[in-house]
Amino acid sequence: MKDIKMPLTEHLSDLRKRIIISLIAVLTGFVAAFIYSEELFRFLTIPLKYDISFSTSSPFALMVEKKVKIPPLVFLAPAEAFWMHLKISMITGLIISLPVIFLQLWKFVSPGLLHKEKKYVIPFVIIATTFFLIGAAYCFFLVLPFAMGFLLTYKTESMTPMLSIGKYVDFCLKFILAFGAIFELPIAIIFSTRMGIVTPKTLAKNRKYAIILAFVVAAILTPTPDAFNQTLMAVPIIVLYEVGILVSRIFVRRGVA
Repeated sequence: MKDIKMPLTEHLSDLRKRIIISLIAVLTGFVAAFIYSEELFRFLTIPLKYDISFSTSSPFALMVEKKVKIPPLVFLAPAEAFWMHLKISMITGLIISLPVIFLQLWKFVSPGLLHKEKKYVIPFVIIATTFFLIGAAYCFFLVLPFAMGFLLTYKTESMTPMLSIGKYVDFCLKFILAFGAIFELPIAIIFSTRMGIVTPKTLAKNRKYAIILAFVVAAILTPTPDAFNQTLMAVPIIVLYEVGILVSRIFVRRGVA
């Protein structure tokens, strides 16, 4: 049985409360991250310095130093280095506060859920946070090293790379956030089926269009024009799409969605 519908004013008041709590969590994470912003920056330079080397024996993947030596990062404006630390700290604070943000999101939509659906709050927060972190890690440890290796060696025999701190940080953070968001696709599909926007049958029927769209999105978002790096994004999107269909079917069979 669903809860009694809330008036619009109460919905807006509740939304304001959830946003404030989320912002406080992000701000707290930002302050904590800013203390270690220099260490976080050094960590963010890993894709610039190392490549992934795969092997058929254990360990199956290793971080190896790039063959092409990259000059130290530079800043081109007096405040660029300072803003770089602020950006890294803000994004780190956002990632740290994801459990709180997802919990507030759940609490905001929970009045419209059935009583038996509300018990999934803890799994939702854990799974949503985990999926985002997996997407961010996938981008950081796999996609970005390949992208850097391609971009810094593509027809640059007669040129010397000189990278700006601000541009490099923006480049990395943008794609880390993009991949983290993309890995939330199964949850978005489950919510869409729960709200009656789509059905698992419709999603499965339009699978071929989803595959095409996955490669189009990958072509737009990936930092390099080569097919390999685009595939690194498109394949996870397709897999996550299928996972979303599978899980939504299970929910429908159980009468949850």
